Amino acid sequence: MAKPTFSLCVYCGSKPGDDSSFAESAVQVGQWIAQHGGQLVYGGGRNGLMGVVADATLAAGGQVVGIIPQALVEKEWAHQGCTELHVVENMHDRKRMMAERADAFIALPGGIGTFEEFYEVWTWRQLGYHNKPIGLLNLNGYYDPMLLFLNNVVKHRFMDTWQMDLIQSDTDANRLLPGLIQAAGLPTPFLSQSI
Repeated sequence: MAKPTFSLCVYCGSKPGDDSSFAESAVQVGQWIAQHGGQLVYGGGRNGLMGVVADATLAAGGQVVGIIPQALVEKEWAHQGCTELHVVENMHDRKRMMAERADAFIALPGGIGTFEEFYEVWTWRQLGYHNKPIGLLNLNGYYDPMLLFLNNVVKHRFMDTWQMDLIQSDTDANRLLPGLIQAAGLPTPFLSQSI
């Protein structure tokens, strides 16, 4: 199997949500990763948007690295079709390994787990623990309230604008994904191509 040209860590919901465009975008992201020689790194689940993005990557010929805590494997939530499935002891180990295996990060719609993963990797970047790009795919305004809140945090001087600038936010995966790979300093001969 060919070595991937990049590894993209995708954070997203273990539920599908109430809008079919969320799943459609998860398929789009998975296909884009595979079609551009990349590798998906994600939380190893088979449910919700997590399963959708993994299945789409695999179906398009891409490689998928799933990282899941033992407790979730015991609930039969693991995606057994992953190219690599790493079973770890706890959530801390999961998040650490996902971050280590990734060249860049992107958050799709999700719930509290997605938020927590996104905020942690963003915190790590602003502290200088890594310098990997972070993207927010803001489908149908899903993250608008959060971005409004974060700008309010800046307004009240608990954060600075440079911290907000560490996030690339877009409503279109075709713009966001190439930008993340380019920001990671990886080869981007496909920047003008769409999905």
